[in-house]
Amino acid sequence: MRPIRTVALAALLPVAVVHAGPETHGRYLTLVNREYESVISLEIAGAGSEAFRELPLAPPLAGGGGSTTVRIAVDGCRHDLRFVFKDGRRLLYRDVDVCRYDRLRIRGLPHGSEDGQAVAGSPSRR
Repeated sequence: MRPIRTVALAALLPVAVVHAGPETHGRYLTLVNREYESVISLEIAGAGSEAFRELPLAPPLAGGGGSTTVRIAVDGCRHDLRFVFKDGRRLLYRDVDVCRYDRLRIRGLPHGSEDGQAVAGSPSRR
């Protein structure tokens, strides 16, 4: 009876390994919105590529400390993240290392600014 159990377990093992592969792919990033305005859209691209694609944010990420966790299911560690606020302003974080950091604080833009850009190494990622 023991050899049959071993064979049955060995037959199921490859299925479990194949199934576990896609679920472990990707990174999770917690976003904390310290801006007063809600974030209505998040777009991601490989660092420096300008090939942005939208990640769903539903409902919008509330301003004043609202937070959410998004799954970044793309290859590589370094990405550019572009946030669009409810009032139309945009904020770009360049070269974010999602392998090293798991949290990003979205800082407020100065009043009257149209668009903003944060530089890599910003302490807002801690």
